[in-house]
Amino acid sequence: MKDLERITFNPRIMGGRACIRGMRITVSLILNLVANGMSANEIQGDYPYLEEEDIRQALKYAAFLADESVHPLEPAPA
Repeated sequence: MKDLERITFNPRIMGGRACIRGMRITVSLILNLVANGMSANEIQGDYPYLEEEDIRQALKYAAFLADESVHPLEPAPA
């Protein structure tokens, strides 16, 4: 994934889930914090080893996963 070098996957860390820079901080944790109203500054206050770019890339990764393509089904022949 281009421009997402901070998102890492390692089967020995958090069961291979998407993490930030090999740390035990998952992308899903960051997304939950943002979804519950925390700002980047507040997140960094609770997790001082995170950088603003870590949070930005977690959001970019989520956007990548959520990118939807609609493929309408053709009606079945009668």
